Amino acid sequence: MDIRTLRQSRNIRLRDLAKLLDVTQYELSKYERGLVLPNAEIFSRLAEIFQLEPSLLISAQKDIERFATPGEGYTTANTVVEKTIHPSEVVRKNSIRIMDLFCGTGGFSHGFEQTGAFQVTLGIDLLNDRIETFHANHPGSSALAADIRGISFEKLNSLTDKPDVIIGGPPCQGFSSIRPFRTLTEEDRRNNLYESFALISNYYRPDWFILENVVGLLTHKGRKTFKTIIQLFEQIGYTTSWKVLNAALYGLPQRRERLIIIGNKHGKIFHWPAATHYFNGRSMAGDIHGQKASNLPLFGEELQYAVTVMEAIHDLPEIESGCSSNEYRTDTQLTDYERQMRGNNNRLTLHESTKHSSKMLEIIRNAGHNRSALPEGMTTSGFSSSYSRLEPDLPSVTLTVNFVHPASNKCIHPYQDRALTPREGARLQGFEDRYYFAGNRTQVVKQIGNAVPPLLGKVIAESLIDQL
Repeated sequence: MDIRTLRQSRNIRLRDLAKLLDVTQYELSKYERGLVLPNAEIFSRLAEIFQLEPSLLISAQKDIERFATPGEGYTTANTVVEKTIHPSEVVRKNSIRIMDLFCGTGGFSHGFEQTGAFQVTLGIDLLNDRIETFHANHPGSSALAADIRGISFEKLNSLTDKPDVIIGGPPCQGFSSIRPFRTLTEEDRRNNLYESFALISNYYRPDWFILENVVGLLTHKGRKTFKTIIQLFEQIGYTTSWKVLNAALYGLPQRRERLIIIGNKHGKIFHWPAATHYFNGRSMAGDIHGQKASNLPLFGEELQYAVTVMEAIHDLPEIESGCSSNEYRTDTQLTDYERQMRGNNNRLTLHESTKHSSKMLEIIRNAGHNRSALPEGMTTSGFSSSYSRLEPDLPSVTLTVNFVHPASNKCIHPYQDRALTPREGARLQGFEDRYYFAGNRTQVVKQIGNAVPPLLGKVIAESLIDQL
């Protein structure tokens, strides 16, 4: 049985089990919903509490994870207290106005603004710490912390003018309840988050909308969900095209793939940006129904090799587990990528390592590039990519919200005996060192791990400029 079923069958309250595990109720709720797989230590504690073999609990929880509805906040957050932050700067004249739904940290829209042609005028997200981060980096925009399903158009109109482009990444909650768009109204609060995105798009009728999401959306429920979403936007008059973009092909030191769906109300087909970099890899999406989901080149001699992990972080000082530093290295030559990320910054932030236990440090010292590199018996559970080091001469694997915890994913520094720091994670995500993250360390790590790399926003925006 899974964690929730076991807890409820024994009449244990969520808060009591959370206390026994030494985690927050929020974290435990995510475990129960299958949004995050607990690390080996948590599974061991659970096995002791429920008097089960850990392997049985792990197997049951992985089944829950397979059918989970991702979307941090919409499935796990407490009741939201609506919060509005007004612009502290004037919107630039003649800029292309963007509305950013499910904006998170604002990484996607930050990439649009990097072109100099776009300006975000409104960002909406459920979580307050995300909105604080968004507004700190988008001072010319209004920012609204609220459940998008409960926001009136009157409220939206009071915060922004009509947008030219609407962007965003709706979490996947509610896929099972997608219905034909003809049933959807502003008063119908049963709608899922994609319908809310479509409802707002239908109201404002921007020239373009841009949706981003996980690659797994393509195959969810035998592609039924994906096809329904495409039909949803076609019903409101948008011509759509889609592609899986791998950020490493555009200069990000991370093999992060995102599904991008773009729609135009005038019948135009979007022209996708050409790759600027290459590496020896393949797309998670593969070749779906005859349409190539990724544009990995067969021959890359005319392209640059992808930016590697160490090309992105080697100017950051060496630190040990539990330590931190606020000064950059001065004894090394910066790479082009590091120079871009550092900018004019002269004080380093967020470069602090997780304080690992003695057992974890032993695992880290023995770690290789996958879990099988560890001596037999050193770990008893975990993914094949857990407890493993990043390759220094490749772009990193996809960062997760747990990139400071080796038990959950591949996040050990290539050479140093510790997991990545938040600053190193931000570098691999393409956030300049000046980009400000609000909240405590746990919140900041999740913000970074959940973000859409600004670089993907920028390359899409540059292609869009030519077509507006």
